[in-house]
Amino acid sequence: MFVSRCVVTFSLGTFIKHLPISKRTTFCPYRIRPKTITTTRILCSSYFETLDSHQKEQIHLYVDTLLEWNQRMNLTAVKEVNEVMERHIEDSLAIIPPIRNSYLSHCSPSSSNNLSLVDVGSGAGLPGLVLAIACPGWEVTLMESMNKRCLFLEHVVRSDYFKWPI
Repeated sequence: MFVSRCVVTFSLGTFIKHLPISKRTTFCPYRIRPKTITTTRILCSSYFETLDSHQKEQIHLYVDTLLEWNQRMNLTAVKEVNEVMERHIEDSLAIIPPIRNSYLSHCSPSSSNNLSLVDVGSGAGLPGLVLAIACPGWEVTLMESMNKRCLFLEHVVRSDYFKWPI
Protein backbone atom coordinates (compact mmCIF):
# COMPACT_ATOMS: atom_id res chain seq x y z
CA MET A 1 0.00 0.00 0.00
CA PHE A 2 1.44 3.36 -1.04
CA VAL A 3 0.65 6.36 1.12
CA SER A 4 1.47 9.79 -0.18
CA ARG A 5 1.65 12.84 2.03
CA CYS A 6 1.32 16.22 0.42
CA VAL A 7 1.49 19.56 2.18
CA VAL A 8 -0.18 22.45 0.40
CA THR A 9 -0.20 25.94 1.79
CA PHE A 10 -3.03 28.35 1.13
CA SER A 11 -3.39 32.00 1.92
CA LEU A 12 -6.63 33.03 3.62
CA GLY A 13 -7.80 34.68 0.41
CA THR A 14 -7.16 31.55 -1.67
CA PHE A 15 -8.86 29.40 0.93
CA ILE A 16 -11.94 31.63 1.02
CA LYS A 17 -12.06 31.85 -2.78
CA HIS A 18 -12.27 28.07 -3.05
CA LEU A 19 -14.85 27.52 -0.33
CA PRO A 20 -18.08 26.06 -1.73
CA ILE A 21 -20.32 28.89 -0.55
CA SER A 22 -23.39 29.73 -2.60
CA LYS A 23 -23.60 33.35 -1.48
CA ARG A 24 -20.23 34.99 -1.27
CA THR A 25 -21.63 37.83 0.86
CA THR A 26 -22.49 35.45 3.70
CA PHE A 27 -18.86 35.06 4.72
CA CYS A 28 -16.59 38.02 5.33
CA PRO A 29 -13.50 37.31 7.46
CA TYR A 30 -13.26 40.93 8.55
CA ARG A 31 -16.74 41.07 10.08
CA ILE A 32 -16.64 37.96 12.19
CA ARG A 33 -18.04 38.62 15.62
CA PRO A 34 -16.08 36.76 18.24
CA LYS A 35 -18.16 34.36 20.26
CA THR A 36 -17.37 33.63 23.82
CA ILE A 37 -16.74 29.96 24.29
CA THR A 38 -17.33 28.82 27.81
CA THR A 39 -16.35 25.46 29.13
CA THR A 40 -17.44 24.11 32.43
CA ARG A 41 -15.46 21.48 34.19
CA ILE A 42 -17.37 19.30 36.55
CA LEU A 43 -14.98 19.22 39.46
CA CYS A 44 -17.06 16.76 41.47
CA SER A 45 -16.37 14.06 38.85
CA SER A 46 -12.63 14.03 39.39
CA TYR A 47 -10.83 11.10 37.80
CA PHE A 48 -8.19 11.40 40.50
CA GLU A 49 -10.77 10.43 43.12
CA THR A 50 -11.29 7.07 41.39
CA LEU A 51 -7.72 6.02 42.19
CA ASP A 52 -6.84 3.98 45.27
CA SER A 53 -4.78 5.50 48.09
CA HIS A 54 -1.48 4.02 46.85
CA GLN A 55 -2.03 5.40 43.34
CA LYS A 56 -2.94 8.82 44.76
CA GLU A 57 0.24 8.80 46.80
CA GLN A 58 2.26 7.87 43.69
CA ILE A 59 0.65 10.73 41.73
CA HIS A 60 1.46 13.20 44.52
CA LEU A 61 5.06 11.96 44.65
CA TYR A 62 5.31 12.33 40.86
CA VAL A 63 3.89 15.89 40.99
CA ASP A 64 6.29 16.85 43.80
CA THR A 65 9.23 15.44 41.84
CA LEU A 66 8.06 17.18 38.65
CA LEU A 67 7.84 20.56 40.38
CA GLU A 68 11.20 20.06 42.11
CA TRP A 69 12.96 19.22 38.82
CA ASN A 70 11.05 21.96 37.05
CA GLN A 71 12.95 24.53 39.13
CA ARG A 72 16.21 23.34 37.53
CA MET A 73 15.01 22.58 34.00
CA ASN A 74 11.92 23.56 32.07
CA LEU A 75 9.71 20.47 32.05
CA THR A 76 6.35 22.23 32.12
CA ALA A 77 5.12 25.82 32.16
CA VAL A 78 2.78 25.00 35.03
CA LYS A 79 4.45 25.76 38.37
CA GLU A 80 1.74 25.30 41.03
CA VAL A 81 0.58 21.98 42.52
CA ASN A 82 -3.14 22.68 42.06
CA GLU A 83 -2.61 23.71 38.46
CA VAL A 84 -0.54 20.58 37.73
CA MET A 85 -3.27 18.45 39.26
CA GLU A 86 -6.00 20.12 37.22
CA ARG A 87 -4.27 20.73 33.91
CA HIS A 88 -1.98 17.71 33.69
CA ILE A 89 -3.07 14.92 36.01
CA GLU A 90 -6.84 15.22 35.48
CA ASP A 91 -6.36 15.63 31.72
CA SER A 92 -4.10 12.57 31.60
CA LEU A 93 -6.59 10.50 33.61
CA ALA A 94 -9.49 11.72 31.46
CA ILE A 95 -8.22 9.81 28.42
CA ILE A 96 -8.46 6.41 30.13
CA PRO A 97 -12.18 5.83 29.41
CA PRO A 98 -11.88 6.71 25.68
CA ILE A 99 -8.81 4.46 25.35
CA ARG A 100 -10.65 1.58 27.02
CA ASN A 101 -13.81 2.16 24.95
CA SER A 102 -11.84 2.28 21.72
CA TYR A 103 -9.96 -0.88 22.63
CA LEU A 104 -13.14 -2.70 23.66
CA SER A 105 -14.86 -1.80 20.40
CA HIS A 106 -12.02 -3.37 18.38
CA CYS A 107 -10.61 -6.14 20.60
CA SER A 108 -11.48 -8.74 23.17
CA PRO A 109 -13.09 -7.36 26.37
CA SER A 110 -11.09 -9.76 28.52
CA SER A 111 -7.77 -8.13 27.59
CA SER A 112 -8.70 -4.47 28.15
CA ASN A 113 -6.70 -4.43 31.39
CA ASN A 114 -3.50 -5.50 29.58
CA LEU A 115 -3.03 -2.77 26.99
CA SER A 116 0.31 -1.83 25.50
CA LEU A 117 0.76 1.89 24.85
CA VAL A 118 3.57 4.10 23.61
CA ASP A 119 3.71 7.71 24.77
CA VAL A 120 5.63 9.33 21.91
CA GLY A 121 7.22 12.60 22.96
CA SER A 122 6.68 11.91 26.64
CA GLY A 123 8.16 15.19 27.79
CA ALA A 124 7.64 15.29 31.54
CA GLY A 125 5.84 11.94 31.46
CA LEU A 126 2.39 13.18 30.60
CA PRO A 127 0.23 11.29 30.05
CA GLY A 128 2.40 8.14 30.04
CA LEU A 129 3.52 8.04 33.66
CA VAL A 130 0.08 8.97 34.92
CA LEU A 131 -1.48 6.20 32.82
CA ALA A 132 1.09 3.72 34.14
CA ILE A 133 0.18 4.66 37.71
CA ALA A 134 -3.58 4.61 37.15
CA CYS A 135 -3.60 1.39 35.11
CA PRO A 136 -0.85 -0.85 36.52
CA GLY A 137 -1.78 -3.70 34.16
CA TRP A 138 -1.00 -1.60 31.10
CA GLU A 139 2.44 -1.76 29.56
CA VAL A 140 3.35 1.89 28.94
CA THR A 141 6.47 2.76 26.98
CA LEU A 142 7.81 6.29 27.24
CA MET A 143 9.60 7.69 24.19
CA GLU A 144 11.46 11.00 24.49
CA SER A 145 14.23 12.51 22.35
CA MET A 146 15.54 15.23 24.68
CA ASN A 147 18.21 14.04 27.10
CA LYS A 148 17.19 16.32 29.99
CA ARG A 149 13.65 14.96 29.91
CA CYS A 150 14.97 11.39 29.66
CA LEU A 151 17.02 11.98 32.81
CA PHE A 152 13.89 13.14 34.63
CA LEU A 153 11.82 10.18 33.37
CA GLU A 154 14.54 7.71 34.35
CA HIS A 155 14.75 9.30 37.81
CA VAL A 156 11.00 8.92 38.35
CA VAL A 157 10.82 5.38 36.97
CA ARG A 158 13.83 4.23 39.00
CA SER A 159 12.45 5.72 42.21
CA ASP A 160 12.06 2.99 44.83
CA TYR A 161 8.54 4.09 45.56
CA PHE A 162 7.19 3.28 42.11
CA LYS A 163 8.73 -0.23 41.79
CA TRP A 164 8.17 -0.53 38.05
CA PRO A 165 10.01 -3.00 35.88
CA ILE A 166 12.45 -1.17 33.61
